Amino acid sequence: MKAFEAVQHYFHKAADQLDLPQEIRRLLIQPERELTVQIPLRRDDGSLETLVGYRVQHNSARGPMKGGLRYHHHVDLDEVRGLASLMTWKTAVVNIPYGGAKGGVTVSPRDLSQAEKERVTRKLVDAIHQVIGPDTDIPAPDMGTGHEEMAWIMNQFAKYYGFNPGVVTGKPVEHYGIPGREEATGRGVGLLTIKLLGHLGRKAPGTRVALQGFGNVGSHAAKFLAESGCKIVAMSDHTGAWHDPDGIDVKAALRHTLDNHGHLEGFEGGKQIPGEELLELEADVLIPAAIGGVINEDNAERIKAPVIVEAANAPVTPDADERLHHRGVTVLPDILANAGGVTVSYFEWAQNRQFYRWTLDRVRGELDRTLTHAFDDIWDRAKERDLSLRTTTFMVGIERVARAVHLAGVA
Repeated sequence: MKAFEAVQHYFHKAADQLDLPQEIRRLLIQPERELTVQIPLRRDDGSLETLVGYRVQHNSARGPMKGGLRYHHHVDLDEVRGLASLMTWKTAVVNIPYGGAKGGVTVSPRDLSQAEKERVTRKLVDAIHQVIGPDTDIPAPDMGTGHEEMAWIMNQFAKYYGFNPGVVTGKPVEHYGIPGREEATGRGVGLLTIKLLGHLGRKAPGTRVALQGFGNVGSHAAKFLAESGCKIVAMSDHTGAWHDPDGIDVKAALRHTLDNHGHLEGFEGGKQIPGEELLELEADVLIPAAIGGVINEDNAERIKAPVIVEAANAPVTPDADERLHHRGVTVLPDILANAGGVTVSYFEWAQNRQFYRWTLDRVRGELDRTLTHAFDDIWDRAKERDLSLRTTTFMVGIERVARAVHLAGVA
């Protein structure tokens, strides 16, 4: 099942519960705009390469569209379309005044020098600047991009429209970014994991967590959970996976990645295991924080963790989700679990529009309040109707977007 098809599957399950008319479903599913652009890249060796970039703007009923920009060799229009749709529901679930969008370039960032990456980013802005902006569509970091790319986007956009830091979020603090943005997604994952454990009658201290992915999201989630008393029994990145049933020293892992270009390769804090084994370890919580589709019909029956928190986008396929649900596995879906990033992006955008700086304590406090309110609302609704957290989360998002469309007089 392709990315956009998977989102439609979840959408229709929730829409059935809401008795949403077919004509409204078609209106909400269809993206408002899809853009495919050519990006000429002059390589450092003088050769010319042509890349393909995408920006999908899914829905603007609740405000300017918002969504990340990823650089990855598997990026295609269907994936970006599916992720843009997820962003529409995600921003509605945490009740921030945004719609959904997503973008990407089909290229591996590891194959680009720093100068080449900057040229790609600026050429992308040249191609899409007419359809992005602080009141229209606001990009942010995603897989393969970070605060440097966002600074380049802000700078290139200013060449067309003048100083306007609200065009993009996830910028360096020195370039009108906000403290706490880099940690936001991972912190939100950690916070909601603790909230979920509490609602399930468990306590954080001693809870065994297996975490796939130790990039920006996974590392911050691991740090938050370890500080809360959880035991991180496994972690991985693209260079390998490590396991220690007595718990891995997260601080040591973080120090190692700082000294090793952000990679776990060579880490000696646990036994190295095949990457696919991490997902099937004995653990109380499994957090896939890397790429999509890692839990699927091939391995769903071998997943032992009774709780899964989706830190990555779409890490569980629909077929696997059905099997896990029937087995009684609790899955906290991505459109809530990893919503911390877009929530703090909203705070950054609001700060930029007001030309007023927020403190880190204020950012963390507002993030915790926003995510807690969203989680408690969804938990109560799920229990009231005996539905999965995923279906309930989609229901909340769809309800809010459909209501906004109706009130605007569009339907």
